[in-house]
Amino acid sequence: MSVAVALLDACVLYPAPLPDFFMRLATTGSYQTRWSAMIHDEWIGNVRTNRPDLSPAQLERTRALMDLHVEDALVEGYETIIPTLSLPDADDRHVLAAAIVGQCDTIITFNLKDFPQETLAPYRLEAVHPDIFVMRCIEVSLDAVHRTVLRQQQALKNPKKTLEEVFSVLEQNGLKHTVRTLRSHHISIGLP
Repeated sequence: MSVAVALLDACVLYPAPLPDFFMRLATTGSYQTRWSAMIHDEWIGNVRTNRPDLSPAQLERTRALMDLHVEDALVEGYETIIPTLSLPDADDRHVLAAAIVGQCDTIITFNLKDFPQETLAPYRLEAVHPDIFVMRCIEVSLDAVHRTVLRQQQALKNPKKTLEEVFSVLEQNGLKHTVRTLRSHHISIGLP
């Protein structure tokens, strides 16, 4: 069974707990992740608007670390097909272009209405809510997804967070079904 190749839309790359989770999940082999320079520009712009305390240098460092951390995630060479594409919001065409060039089968986004299935179908793509995407990964390997959230929790040092705090943050950021499943699994295997 081949793993999904999924492009992360900018709305999934901010706030920080989501890209951290999705990048860690990609390193388990549960799926292959993709993004583009224009997607980076979009999430960085949103962070700068909402977090003026973060310097451009800090955000550029994060961008560079993301590109370095996940092999083959950065899609390049998609710009020329942007004008040939049509979506309800023309500003989202770069996302579709990167998904096509990146040979993705999925666009992970909260903005499903911006990527109508009838528009994506000719490219053998579908837009999927992040929670639904992770639930699909859980169907393949619940243990891999569970280990991902445990690694995310263990990496948080300043400040430290309990697993329940990490679950709560992921839940608040749209992963409701995922968190419910992971909580149940955590309890069922007898972990505190």
